[in-house]
Amino acid sequence: MKITDYISKKSIALNVHPSDKREAIDMLIDLLMTAGTIKDKAAVRRDILARETQGSTGLANGLATPHAQNNFVKKPSVSVITVPEGVPFDSVDGKPARLLMLFAAPDKADDSSLTSLGRLAVILMDDEFKENLIKAQTPDEIIKLIDAKEAERGKDDGETSIVGAEGKKIVAVTACPTGISSSFMARESLKKCAEKLGINVRVEVYGAAGVYHALTEEEIKEADAVIIAVSRKVPLARFDGKPVIETVVGTAIRKPEQLFERIKNGHTQIFHAVEDDESFGDKIFKKLKSIFS
Repeated sequence: MKITDYISKKSIALNVHPSDKREAIDMLIDLLMTAGTIKDKAAVRRDILARETQGSTGLANGLATPHAQNNFVKKPSVSVITVPEGVPFDSVDGKPARLLMLFAAPDKADDSSLTSLGRLAVILMDDEFKENLIKAQTPDEIIKLIDAKEAERGKDDGETSIVGAEGKKIVAVTACPTGISSSFMARESLKKCAEKLGINVRVEVYGAAGVYHALTEEEIKEADAVIIAVSRKVPLARFDGKPVIETVVGTAIRKPEQLFERIKNGHTQIFHAVEDDESFGDKIFKKLKSIFS
């Protein structure tokens, strides 16, 4: 299915003026209520705000992608608002959000729909495309822009090479709390930065429906370095003994060049799996839980 199969024209509102983050989120949820794709506004709002406590979905350069996955969502769907003057959203770069897209999916959404939501998250990383969406004047224009961008990008089958600069072989793992958008964005950010630096990487993604672009045992064995960019529990014992960079998923989205620079300068640590397999992802998950519970 196309990305726009999950976006109703009824769930798009352009040039709106929310006063703050919570009002913006309420607008996005109301649009899905109008489109008939959610059945309990309070429950969806609760889960979206809970996700925000684990790290703001206000990303850099005016983009915000709040999201939730629960069974009060009837079917995978997206709502869109544009706020040309911007709305405060606790964004990682401190700038107001101007394009906000809410991703919502049932707990047991099928793989194809979650993959489509992931594709939408990825194409939003293109700043020129994002700005064109913000300038759109009608819902029809939003739909046309997304259709054209999806067709332009085509199918992404992932990387075939893991050879990096100076002969290094680099692999990575990305994972966010829900697996709907941020983990895919982190992969895209790593890929774009690597291309700019003349590096090829293989990035494994933990999405809501499972693992995408899974690393093979041989790729892991041959890797000179591993980037672990996760904000949830994932199995990492297979990287035992490998030089790693450990960070949260947001860093891979915002500052991928720093991760590659650390590898270049040898600022890695040997990963040691423990008996209970409490990986870095486990530790981050526990830390977040202790802070925000």
